Amino acid sequence: MPKETIEKNRRKFIDIWFEALRIPSISAEAEHKPDMRRMAEWLVDLLDRELGFAAHLIETETNPLVFGQSPEVPGAPTVLIYGHYDVQPVDPLDLWRTPPFEPTVADGKVFGRGADDDKGQSLTHVFAVKTLLETSGTLPLNVKFIFEGEEEIGSAALSTFLESEENRRLLAADVILVSDTDKPAADEPGITYGLRGVVGYELTLTGPNRDLHSGLYGGSVRNPVAALCAMLADLIDSDGKIQIPGFYDDVVPLSERERAELARRPFDEAEALAAIGLDASFGEPEYTVIERRGARPSFDINGITGGYQGKGGKTIIPAKASAKFTFRLVPNQRPESLTRALDAFFRDRLPAGIKMDLNFQHGAGGMVIPLESPFLQAAARGLSSVYGKPPLFIRDGGSIPIITKVKDRLGADLILAGAGLEEDGIHSPNEYFALRDFFLGIESSAAILTELARVKQ
Repeated sequence: MPKETIEKNRRKFIDIWFEALRIPSISAEAEHKPDMRRMAEWLVDLLDRELGFAAHLIETETNPLVFGQSPEVPGAPTVLIYGHYDVQPVDPLDLWRTPPFEPTVADGKVFGRGADDDKGQSLTHVFAVKTLLETSGTLPLNVKFIFEGEEEIGSAALSTFLESEENRRLLAADVILVSDTDKPAADEPGITYGLRGVVGYELTLTGPNRDLHSGLYGGSVRNPVAALCAMLADLIDSDGKIQIPGFYDDVVPLSERERAELARRPFDEAEALAAIGLDASFGEPEYTVIERRGARPSFDINGITGGYQGKGGKTIIPAKASAKFTFRLVPNQRPESLTRALDAFFRDRLPAGIKMDLNFQHGAGGMVIPLESPFLQAAARGLSSVYGKPPLFIRDGGSIPIITKVKDRLGADLILAGAGLEEDGIHSPNEYFALRDFFLGIESSAAILTELARVKQ
């Protein structure tokens, strides 16, 4: 049985996991370029050595992709398993209690950069395939792996790779399996069936050709910082409703079934707010906090720059002010439509004496998988067999733009079934992955693959 096979290989799986964690594959830092290649080559060797897969590097202009494929199982479904081998930088280093690239076990948790995101979660699938091979001798379906080295910096190489029809044929699959997400709680399995998209902008307002003395010019010259604040404030009302005309036209209302599924998620609002030092939530009053976070659009200012910000005071009217901000979009909302509407919205409010530059920085739409998808239901059966209860279906407020693009380019269904927890501290100092969750992830992946193999084509 898979569970016994997993337990037999427990020490081996941990040792391999730790090997991966010791490679500082930080894609955002140029000095780690050799580590990126070392990590990619390590993965090729792992897929070949442990699984007997045909695996190779796919060279790109930046970091290589890693592709591996099982021997063909005629007539069976094909699953593409996605993961990324790059990790976030470790700064601030002084907040780490243990060395970030020396995995350390404490309180049943493995601490280290990438322990969860995404080396640990990716390896749960590799070890699940290893478990099925050892248990049965063969796989019940066709399995492909694609690992990229740039998820943390925008996935440029994989995005470009997907533009070629030949490359899309290489990755072609019926369903994509990803675990770069969380489950609701340690003993609560979950499937994320929807992700919000994200669009980012920078708005720059320019007034006079230099900073001006506020005593000499105050009251006679428009202040770019004040103009910026007023224009941004007009974007949203006191209930969190975005005021751009037509913004909600393409938003698909939540069905009663979806609202019922989201309401099943364990959530204590007061406790969640207290954990981040707040005593009140914010947003559309007709929606719950869980619905606002995962299934409704939102707007946030990420940073504002303008004027003097040093010690003491400086009595000026700044020449320039800028703000970076993002919208989280739900499925059917299109970034390009928003950009046109946003530009018109700001130009209608641009005061005389101020010039405006709206810069689109990045964007990707949201996605949702129908709850009736046979692959989604197969994954749910697999998780139920491991946890003894059906998974919760989740709409996640975060965005994984490359996953949406992979899904769209391949025309495949998508399963997002994370094994980690929100509190694992990904992207933060002292990131960890609980050993219990890691091994549950292996068992869950094996069960999901077994159920996916039974889906009728």
